[in-house]
Amino acid sequence: MPIRRHILAAAALAVAGGLPLAAAAQAAAWPAKPIRMIIPSTPGGGTDFIGRLMSTKLAEVNGWTLVPENRPGAGTALGLAEAARSHPTGYDLVIAQTDNVSLIPLLMKVAYDPVKDLQPVALVATTPMVLIVPDGSPYRTLADIIKAAKAEPNRISYGTSGTGGGVHIAMEMLQHAAGFRMQHIPYKGSAPALADLMGGHLQFAGSSISSAASLMKAGKVRALAVTSPKRNPALPDVPTVAESGYKDFSVVSYYGVMAPAGTPAPVVARLNTDLNRILQMPDVRSALLAQGLEPQPVSPDDFAGLIRTDIAKSRDIIAQAGIKVE
Repeated sequence: MPIRRHILAAAALAVAGGLPLAAAAQAAAWPAKPIRMIIPSTPGGGTDFIGRLMSTKLAEVNGWTLVPENRPGAGTALGLAEAARSHPTGYDLVIAQTDNVSLIPLLMKVAYDPVKDLQPVALVATTPMVLIVPDGSPYRTLADIIKAAKAEPNRISYGTSGTGGGVHIAMEMLQHAAGFRMQHIPYKGSAPALADLMGGHLQFAGSSISSAASLMKAGKVRALAVTSPKRNPALPDVPTVAESGYKDFSVVSYYGVMAPAGTPAPVVARLNTDLNRILQMPDVRSALLAQGLEPQPVSPDDFAGLIRTDIAKSRDIIAQAGIKVE
């Protein structure tokens, strides 16, 4: 019974390494049923795109069944809460991002601790925000709009997808770095903010590249800068904020896959290996880069380190700017 001996040997090694016998046996037989991929947003947009792309590719590569499940609500926090209370058996994964890991838990009461209740599995991609104006705007550069905002504080209004989200944090950091103030208009999502920008109700906005990509391509909005340290491959002609005169300015959001804390280590390792392999596939890289998402294959420990650093940075910015949920 070679298969039986293999499973028993794997279990023995796992116990020797500190993994409980039950978890080792479970990991050896995993996956024996469909895996749920929780997507904490409505269909469409960057989070949904990543969740469905990773689910499809994991299924193709391994012959597994993955079931994407949209669980929007509470600014993408509801999906993470659902994952955090799931059994740590490797059958529940969730798409995590800067907002629901590094920001929302600092600003409102949520039913999970992103560090204690969730296990980083794989970092998928990072992306900057893009700072945009309506196509007919008189502001041709970031310097133009900053000059106008300094001349008349709080006259220019800017829109974001919500208070305390990654875009809001980026805009607060920009105002702090450049020494000006605008009026913040928060929306319930990027779509209404972009609609009001095109409708002339806002002079300025921040957005994820994926949310604004079609509008930029159609010439309805114009990009002034991106918030990453380097230019984004999807927008090679758009300068960075740092290039626009604010050295070392950098605000980059991340997307990744997490699992409930306590998920067996062999399962996490297998998923990390497979997801990192998927991120290096040419078709996957092209699909991500087209949406302004830069693939980032790293270890679970490296992803955990990024999360801890980002939470600390976000805590400082929130305190400096006095950001509160409205």
